Amino acid sequence: MSVKTILTEPNILLRQVSESVEKVGDEERKLMDDMLDTMYAAPGIGLAAIQIGIPKRIIVMDTSRDKNIKEPMYLVNPVIKNKNSEKTTYEEGCLSVPDQFAEIERPNMCEVAYLDYLGNKQLLKANGLLATCIQHEIDHLEGILFIDYLSKLKKSMIIKKLSKTKYNRIVV
Repeated sequence: MSVKTILTEPNILLRQVSESVEKVGDEERKLMDDMLDTMYAAPGIGLAAIQIGIPKRIIVMDTSRDKNIKEPMYLVNPVIKNKNSEKTTYEEGCLSVPDQFAEIERPNMCEVAYLDYLGNKQLLKANGLLATCIQHEIDHLEGILFIDYLSKLKKSMIIKKLSKTKYNRIVV
């Protein structure tokens, strides 16, 4: 298992739609293990494969509040089957949009069908933070970032700030 580099906005790969996974095998499990290590090292609570440059429909998450208790989740080919009409707002951030946060409104409940770490079909009814995290990460699989929900002005200010920090560094 190893920690991978997380792509940051602006990066054209982050806007790419990820491809479905044919089957969950050793290669996919190794990828999920690496993604989990990368997410914990960042630190974050969710990571999509595209965020490390791999356009596969794979997500890892851990929304446990206790740093000493790890409760990793692995979602391969996740599909939201149902969303609640009630909304909730969380201040979201993203490992691919470092040091930027914004309040984003999303459905407070969703049902998601997916394949687990072993390739077994699962159906999960999630609410609260877990529902928000699932929707945020599935957005990544569609090439959508949380800043896309902001006004054009706010979004462009964030991208401009990220571009400056990305390209004004000198490494000797």
